[in-house]
Amino acid sequence: MEFQIRARGTPARLAILPGAFNPPTRAHLAIAELALSVVDEVLFVLPRVFPHKEYQGAPLDARLEMLRAALAGNTRFSLAVSEQGLFIDIAREAHQAYGAASELFLVCGRDAAERIVNWDYGGRDGIQKQLEVFKLLVASRGGHYEAPLHIRERVRSIAAPPEVGEISSTEVRRRIKAGEPWEDLVPGPVVPLVREMMGRQNRNL
Repeated sequence: MEFQIRARGTPARLAILPGAFNPPTRAHLAIAELALSVVDEVLFVLPRVFPHKEYQGAPLDARLEMLRAALAGNTRFSLAVSEQGLFIDIAREAHQAYGAASELFLVCGRDAAERIVNWDYGGRDGIQKQLEVFKLLVASRGGHYEAPLHIRERVRSIAAPPEVGEISSTEVRRRIKAGEPWEDLVPGPVVPLVREMMGRQNRNL
């Protein structure tokens, strides 16, 4: 795990927020800030490789630049690049970096939690096995998440404002492509970076 930003100290509770961040949105920051009511630090993680897709659009360096701009000023936010893309591998990298004493939470929205819990892992590191390494911290993105009974003690919910469910990187990209206003969906410091990236892409066409 290669840190780009590292909060001071060793957190007793660490929330990991992995994602593609293409681009980072106000929803990402809102969920991270909500997580700080439960944990001491939020670690944003951008994998070098994704398990089920390839990098498209903004390259790794551009996404890191946008994340550094978005996270600047919050001393409880960290940013790192992971070598692996699977959640369990990211959690294990975090344990190596922070030590086994830090309790780990994987923070996500309701929609992502449903995919994580119901995914067919093919018998390797199934969700119950993964939840021995980390807990799920689920933001009510588009509705409350009700965890299955057999893992409920390893899942915790946090309430998110309704507007968070309407913001996504996909929607930002859709609006940009359609020529619609998108600037209010991303953190202010990210806006000029997205515009600069759009200009570079247009020049390369």
